[in-house]
Amino acid sequence: MRYKLGPVPRLSLAPGQPSALRLALLALAVGGACIALSPILVRLSEVGPTVTAFWRAGLAVPILATLVALGGRAPAPIRPVDRWRLVAAGVFFAGDLAFWHWSIRFTSIANATLFANFNPIFVATGAWLLFGERVTGRFLAGMGLAFAGAVCLLGESLRMGGDHALGDGLGVATAMCWAGYFLVVRSLRARLGTRGIMLWTSLATAVVLLPVAWVSGEHFWPATAAGWAVLVGLGLLSHALGQGLIAFALAHLPAGFSALALLSEPVLAALFAWAWLGEGLGMLQWLGGVAVLAGIGVAARGLGAPRRAIADRPRRT
Repeated sequence: MRYKLGPVPRLSLAPGQPSALRLALLALAVGGACIALSPILVRLSEVGPTVTAFWRAGLAVPILATLVALGGRAPAPIRPVDRWRLVAAGVFFAGDLAFWHWSIRFTSIANATLFANFNPIFVATGAWLLFGERVTGRFLAGMGLAFAGAVCLLGESLRMGGDHALGDGLGVATAMCWAGYFLVVRSLRARLGTRGIMLWTSLATAVVLLPVAWVSGEHFWPATAAGWAVLVGLGLLSHALGQGLIAFALAHLPAGFSALALLSEPVLAALFAWAWLGEGLGMLQWLGGVAVLAGIGVAARGLGAPRRAIADRPRRT
């Protein structure tokens, strides 16, 4: 099965690159910064991990519905195949949130962040198989450098095996679900706008997570105003804004590069923890952060345009 998508220009960071590509890179960077707040907010949540995941998507739905209603242009009609893709994206994202939030509870934030960010491996493979996005040696070298930097960044916080094995496995499951969500949204961006995609996938995510959260036995309602503020922050910043900007960028950037660029998330999360929570960063962590960013830069110059040009209907090969 191969999907034809909207044309993605060859990624170049040269000064003369198109303005749409510059805007997409900016959106991806800001979106990554927004989702980098997630680990801190999940830890501060007064409700359980599954319930937190539900509220994150559920509270984003009215915000996104308002944005869709205020949109100037009529949205593209949603075909039956689009509906199935929207539902699939919502289910994948529900799995991503549930697995990741539980991973944070069963392992360290460092481990959960590292394993969840294995997703570029799955995204690059899927983008090659489904969309024909080329994977070059330079891209693989950049990915290796970025992963090495991520390991250095997380440093002594990493704890492999033993009591962390379950949480680490959930982190890998998170990466696989995120890759599925990422690739489906990439295919949807061939026809549909960002706001519509975010609204319907968020609604599907909330519908999937609601019964799971309800029967989980976790506290469903935050006890304080601060608890509600944390959930609203997750819904507004991490989901509606962060994921929305990433979905916007996917119409203009290769999926493999976009996933790898989001490895900047642990770098930003570490900086946020250093600035707001006073968590110290040693020389190894600083060098790791630099290596992650350098790896992203190397990979950016190793990506070409997809081998196939546009179609929005899957076809057999």
